[in-house]
Amino acid sequence: MSPVRFRDRSDAGRRLAEKLAAYADRPDIVVLGLPRGGVPVAFEVARTLAAPLEVFVVRKLGVPGHEELAMGAVATGGVRVFNDEIVQGLGIPEDQIDAVAARELQELARRERAYRNGRAPLDVTGKTVILVDDGLATGATMRAAVRALKQQGPERIVVAVPTASPNTSAGLKAEADEVVCVITPEPFVAVGYWYDDFSQTTDAEVGDLLAQQQRSES
Repeated sequence: MSPVRFRDRSDAGRRLAEKLAAYADRPDIVVLGLPRGGVPVAFEVARTLAAPLEVFVVRKLGVPGHEELAMGAVATGGVRVFNDEIVQGLGIPEDQIDAVAARELQELARRERAYRNGRAPLDVTGKTVILVDDGLATGATMRAAVRALKQQGPERIVVAVPTASPNTSAGLKAEADEVVCVITPEPFVAVGYWYDDFSQTTDAEVGDLLAQQQRSES
């Protein structure tokens, strides 16, 4: 029997929060959403668990000329993660990689300013961080996020997503302390396949959700 699809990201977040019930009402929990699509999911998780919510910016590095294909990602803290198989397989020269990375780091900085609206990032030192996205296909973006977060000294990193490819979910268990998925369907097809509404989340929506959660915490 095929797994039940999600109505939208809010529905996915509520169903994911049920799987994370053990983390509710704990003072050491921080929820970080990957923009843009991970933030509406993370908002529902943070609200249900009564935990602070922040955004953690990661940018995909697309192959020049085939931007939809990820050759890696960059994340807060200047961390760069590469898919060596793609980089070496396509023989992408280092100067091209550096140019793409520089451009994405600029966009990463712009988004952090826009989303945070002058707020300092949350201190995750010694915390249990629940890192949320709307799904995992290749996992390159999430791997970059996990590696960047490790440099900030959290006690524990939990990767939490509504849906993931079984192989990617298994691979991330070597990177994070725990991986929580609502469904890991086979065949996976694509993240958007498991949502009735997978319309793009805007920067404004991300900012609104973060501000809303900030108000509920204060």
